[in-house]
Amino acid sequence: MSTPTIGVLALQGDVREHLVALAAADALARPVRRPEELAEVDALVMPGGESTTISKLAVLFGLMEPLRERVAAGMPVYGTCAGMIMLADKILDGRDDQETVGGIDMTVRRNAFGRQNESFETAIPFAGLAGDPVTGVFIRAPWVEAVGAGVEVLAEVPAADGPDARIVAVRQGNLLATSFHPELTGDHRVHEYFVRMVEAAAR
Repeated sequence: MSTPTIGVLALQGDVREHLVALAAADALARPVRRPEELAEVDALVMPGGESTTISKLAVLFGLMEPLRERVAAGMPVYGTCAGMIMLADKILDGRDDQETVGGIDMTVRRNAFGRQNESFETAIPFAGLAGDPVTGVFIRAPWVEAVGAGVEVLAEVPAADGPDARIVAVRQGNLLATSFHPELTGDHRVHEYFVRMVEAAAR
């Protein structure tokens, strides 16, 4: 099979780090800012950043509807942090005018892990990845409050305020989302997992 071409939504956020991680995972990686660039990729990464800003810019650049159409048609998408929020069917603590692409049957709470100065790292067992746990880098990160029956939970972290665990990685069909930022760690296994998803979808 030919090497998949994976775009990184380059409206705002940590675009360069995802381009580097995808290249290390043996994908052709390119930034996507316009509908015609979206049409040329096999899959897409939605990076971290500020979800309301990314949402507004996606509308402004004419990308929101094409994104929804590609997701509905089965294009693989991986969202990290703000990208997770963009893939959620429902948001808690969002702005009234905030739009999402949707596609994952989950409810996500924005900035659930606290402010910038409450950012943290922790080791997280990740279903489907061999070897050591991944390092989760959480920066003003969301968490998943609830998932539908078709959503697979891939990773959780213990809750600070009780016995329950917080869901921080999910998959539904060709859509993958994490609360944390694997692109910042130098460990490319989550990106490799996504590239395998893209290759499987192409078959």
